[in-house]
Amino acid sequence: ANGSVVTWGTADFGGDSSAVAPLLTEGVVQVCGTAEAFAAIKANGSVVTWGTAIYGGDSSAIAPLLTEGVVQVCGTAGAFAAIKANGSVVTWGEAIYGGDSSAVAPLLTEGVVQVCGTLGAFAAIKANGSVVTWGTAIYGGDSSAVAPLLTEGVVQVSGTNMAFAAIRANGSLVTWGTADFGSDSSAVAQLLTEGVVQVCGTAGAFAAIKANGSVVTWGTADFGGDSSAVAPLLTEGVVQVCGTAKAFAAIKANGSVVTWGTADFGGDSSAVAPLLTEGVVQVCGTAGAFAAIKANGSIVTWGRADSGGDSSVVAPLLTEGVVQVCGTAGAFAAIKANGSVVTWGRADFGGNSSAVAPLLMEGVVHVF
Repeated sequence: ANGSVVTWGTADFGGDSSAVAPLLTEGVVQVCGTAEAFAAIKANGSVVTWGTAIYGGDSSAIAPLLTEGVVQVCGTAGAFAAIKANGSVVTWGEAIYGGDSSAVAPLLTEGVVQVCGTLGAFAAIKANGSVVTWGTAIYGGDSSAVAPLLTEGVVQVSGTNMAFAAIRANGSLVTWGTADFGSDSSAVAQLLTEGVVQVCGTAGAFAAIKANGSVVTWGTADFGGDSSAVAPLLTEGVVQVCGTAKAFAAIKANGSVVTWGTADFGGDSSAVAPLLTEGVVQVCGTAGAFAAIKANGSIVTWGRADSGGDSSVVAPLLTEGVVQVCGTAGAFAAIKANGSVVTWGRADFGGNSSAVAPLLMEGVVHVF
């Protein structure tokens, strides 16, 4: 709550922030990560970075551009993109992951309102509804094949590991990138011409929610692209979809949850099915497991045990009072109403917070 940042985990992946510690004692309002580095936005609009240098931990080359005015930061696996208050974009990190935006620089000097990333490319939405892409082509950095559809009217962009999906104002969807990762939506194209209101991705598939509450999926089957097994449950009433690396979970208006995709990545929730028939208000995923918050403040987990699917060690702390859950690739952190934090999952992914436990007993308002 005082705007300070506490870090833990593998040192050269951002767990050690000692080099920038004096800059993280107050005023931080957002933190974003690549695979091996962090970027923190401060209330004065400046950015502080740490972690592996080439993956965005070293922003010294463009430091003068990050001293003020930054309003949002987004990361791929190895690069960052920052939106400034004047609508311009600043990038740094590994070039092949989107750190070099020089090829589209004239298009990023003003008007950018949102940036989204895959593993190795960025897509920026501008105020006029157009989309600008850069990074490695197979990751979605080359959108030339659908360029005429991205000149206006885009309202949201979402990504898998290697593909993007853009929702247009008319409710239609445009996809590009690598086919097996969701860029080829031709099999369901007729269902994506109107009414799409939200799109979510796993590592290799997309799920789109339509205005009538139905869900349309495509991409690699064992990444959640094939939802035929639960199709009757996805024809209406879906209000949110969340993904792990290879599975989806959909919350319905009646508070129930429907899952599909690879079983041990959260696609099979049969072990906890009686707890997911009603009352679920939020679902969050790691790479291989899901955690659902229920209206009574309890948590239900399923999926790979080593990715946070097994919360038995901290179960007594998760029976009530949970207000937010956040995941890394292999661990969860839950904030409780009393401001304390409970963690579980792989220790080297943040599941063991014992080293900073005294600092997580009260006063926490957000976890990333």
